[in-house]
Amino acid sequence: MSPPSSVMVVLMRLALSGFLWLLLASAGSGCGPGRGYGKRRPPKKLTPLALKQYIPNVAEKTLGASGKYEGKITRNSDRFKDLTPNYNPDIIFKDEENTNADRLMTQRCKDKLNSLAISVMNQWPGVKLRVTEGWDEDGHHSEESLHYEGRAVDITTSDRNKSKYGLLSRLAVEAGFDWVYYESKAHIHCSVKAENSVAAKSGGCFPGSSSVILADGRVKPVGDLEPGDQVLAADPEGNIVSSDFLMFMDRDTKTRRQFYVLETETPRRKLTLTAAHLVFITNNNNNNNNNTADGSDIKAVFASSVTPGQRIVVMDEDAHRLVAVTVTRIYVEEHEGSYAPVTSHGTILVDRVLVSCYAVVEDHALAHRAFAPYRLGRAFTSIIGVATESGGAHGDGLHWYPDVLFHIGTWLLDRDSFHPLGMLQS
Repeated sequence: MSPPSSVMVVLMRLALSGFLWLLLASAGSGCGPGRGYGKRRPPKKLTPLALKQYIPNVAEKTLGASGKYEGKITRNSDRFKDLTPNYNPDIIFKDEENTNADRLMTQRCKDKLNSLAISVMNQWPGVKLRVTEGWDEDGHHSEESLHYEGRAVDITTSDRNKSKYGLLSRLAVEAGFDWVYYESKAHIHCSVKAENSVAAKSGGCFPGSSSVILADGRVKPVGDLEPGDQVLAADPEGNIVSSDFLMFMDRDTKTRRQFYVLETETPRRKLTLTAAHLVFITNNNNNNNNNTADGSDIKAVFASSVTPGQRIVVMDEDAHRLVAVTVTRIYVEEHEGSYAPVTSHGTILVDRVLVSCYAVVEDHALAHRAFAPYRLGRAFTSIIGVATESGGAHGDGLHWYPDVLFHIGTWLLDRDSFHPLGMLQS
């Protein structure tokens, strides 16, 4: 008599989680000298920022940093209710206006500031974080400053020791601020994304309108994939193969998100995906658009890293091979709903463009190895005839396996190993 499916699911999860710990720990042990098998790496060495340096290295009000300015908040505006006071006793607020305006900020800004306050006390016992500027209701900053939305703060240490400010800037980066600028010898400027943009820019992968090709040649919306479907993908050599659909790593039918759109010509292709998802580009600079894509000559990069002129890998018009074609245009669209399918090969053709099934960490091979326990577990349950939810039938949200994987990854890998928008989910 076969064991109940619920018991088998629990056993599979325990076995896979244990295997996953060993897999990632062994992978981490080879990343540098002195890191033994399964040991947590020593504390990360913090490198101070240089004066006028900012992280990430893009303009503050761009998608890769804190995002666009959304309009000034006044005490009479509807958005004033979005600001929350910060009365953390471990933070000193200058409040030179005597209105408590500097204490008002968005919840995201408050969370990052409170996290930074703890780091400051740990780094320099007896020293506190000091905020010199927060929400600005008096127009003291430049036009479209994020201070007007409660999304920015200017900070120092309580002892005003300028020799600490470079490291304070680095601590602000580690605390999760979306943009940190060592602006002057007098202070550091930090800002965050708008509250309503965080969910819109993180998570996702492909909109439900994107399509995949089944092994029998039929086209199917990615959101309609079901257990048992076989879809076209690619093997490591660059050959088109059929691959089992295993699950949705993430599925959200309601949230509107921002997606990058990559367009090519000859053949004309349009790929829509989220910023932190991996897409394959080729190192071959041959301008012949019919150039066959060799599996040894392609690499996976974040969608947000692709630039016009680079070459992505697509299925040719006759559907016989993969070819490298030049990206001619990149822009951003919003769509409702997003889906992240995973196949047994770790690749999939979406809208006739070859993409990885993985996101957040820019290492396709590592991600595929990390999913090996899940693939083995699926094969085992298939052999013994036990059905689970893992074939894609789970509801909206992040699947339990990548959720465990992500949390272990954040424990073993540096923060810089993750895409900034992927880290928003943590």
